[in-house]
Amino acid sequence: MAARNNQKTNSHTRLSMVSSAYEKSQVTQIRLRIHIPKSYLQAPVISQLISAYGLVVNITKAMLQPNTDGEGCFDIELRGTVAQISNGLAYLESLNLRIVGKPNADGDSWFY
Repeated sequence: MAARNNQKTNSHTRLSMVSSAYEKSQVTQIRLRIHIPKSYLQAPVISQLISAYGLVVNITKAMLQPNTDGEGCFDIELRGTVAQISNGLAYLESLNLRIVGKPNADGDSWFY
C-alpha cells in the first residue's frame, strides 16, 4: 500500500512540476536542477532525455568534475509536450536522481 501511495505521490509531484497546459500536445517548458551521483557521471543521462523522450534540452549550467568523490549537477530547461516531460521526469526518477525544480520560469532567479 505504501508503494502505491508513493507512486501516486511521485506522479502528482512530476506533473505539478509541469506548467499548466490545456492540451496534451501543447508545448511547455520547465527548469530543473538534476543532481548526478558519481555512479552516473559517465552515463548518457541528458542524451536519453533527447533521444528516448523527444525533449529539447538546454543546459544552462553544469557542475561536473570527473575526479570528484561527490555528485555533479545540471541546471536544465526541458521543452516538450506535457506527456514528453512527464515521461522524461519518470525516467530521471527511475534512476533515483535528486531533482529540484521551479514550475514558473518567469521572472526571478529560478533556483534558491
